[in-house]
Amino acid sequence: MAKHLKTAQAAATRAETDSKVRATVEGILADIEARGDAAVRELSGKFDNWSPASFRLSEQEIESAMSKVAKRDLDDIRFAPAQVRNFAEQQKAALRDIEVETLPGVVLGHKNIPVNSVGCYVPGGKYPMVASAHMSVLTAKVAGVKRVVASAPPFKGGAHPAIVAAMHLAGADEILVLGGVQAIGGQVGRIEIDAAEAVDLEVEQSRQRDPHDAFERMAPRRSGGRRLAESRSR
Repeated sequence: MAKHLKTAQAAATRAETDSKVRATVEGILADIEARGDAAVRELSGKFDNWSPASFRLSEQEIESAMSKVAKRDLDDIRFAPAQVRNFAEQQKAALRDIEVETLPGVVLGHKNIPVNSVGCYVPGGKYPMVASAHMSVLTAKVAGVKRVVASAPPFKGGAHPAIVAAMHLAGADEILVLGGVQAIGGQVGRIEIDAAEAVDLEVEQSRQRDPHDAFERMAPRRSGGRRLAESRSR
């Protein structure tokens, strides 16, 4: 007889769970929109027990975090972006600007213009996703985005060294140690987190099978008119 190791939730149960998550996320986003930095700091303390003097890492803090990464791991982190960059550049080369005069005086076309700023959210918690930094920060820089702000949740009371290394080597202009819905909502909520301006577009790569990411996955969907993009790793 077949033995089910894991079964999917019933449709009604999934709908109920999604409804609860949606209500929670909408409440958090509304709070951030109303109270700005104060809400972000309060939520970070509540959910991650993390409320540093500044969420944004200084150059010295970045260097300190990278010094904690083993040489072999750092070599691997340096190797991976080279592969991601190569493919991203090939993808960009395939996107052509077009301009054609269809009739005398009638010119039609399109141009590929990068946004000015992007926030890249890298999931963390129990299983930090170093590769997500490569696939979000680096691809944004290849696309020509001028300012890339990378964010990841705290790990064991501080910044995760490998994630910081991956973000920095990928070209992040600013690195925040901030997680969850408060990070996503704060970056696109037109507020200033520790004097860092809000971004035009938020990119989040979520782990589709990880139930702990349900709130983070819901945040892009419930952010109203703000522009967000979501990709998923399997």
